[in-house]
Amino acid sequence: MISELRKQETLFECLRCGDCCKGYGGTYITSQELDLISRFLNTDRAQFEVDYCKLSGNRPLLAQKADGYCIFWEGLCTIHPVKPRMCRQWPYIPAILVDVGNWFAMARSCPGMRTDVSEDFILRSVRQVLSGNGMKYSL
Repeated sequence: MISELRKQETLFECLRCGDCCKGYGGTYITSQELDLISRFLNTDRAQFEVDYCKLSGNRPLLAQKADGYCIFWEGLCTIHPVKPRMCRQWPYIPAILVDVGNWFAMARSCPGMRTDVSEDFILRSVRQVLSGNGMKYSL
């Protein structure tokens, strides 16, 4: 049990490289996250949506700069205390439970993700974190 816990603790270590903040279709945000981030930035919600969001269908997502990085990436996340759930969960996302190959695909662009563990261990760890019973990573 202790060795598995140690493995889980090191399954992902954020190196603060920002690669997860670049590309990949953008970051969807909920209505609650829109409110939270706009208050954090001391702007009203409507202006926040105009200045910092794009629409994908009817869903808002955080805009990206010309270099492909999130509009809030400046060497570090400038909205870190209120960053969206999608960012807080990285790399423990539901898509991995659909296809563990997503972990390995994501790991090609994220140097903090380990790939030298079994697929079963990755799936168990992701399930545990997403269910709220595991360690959370919010760097």
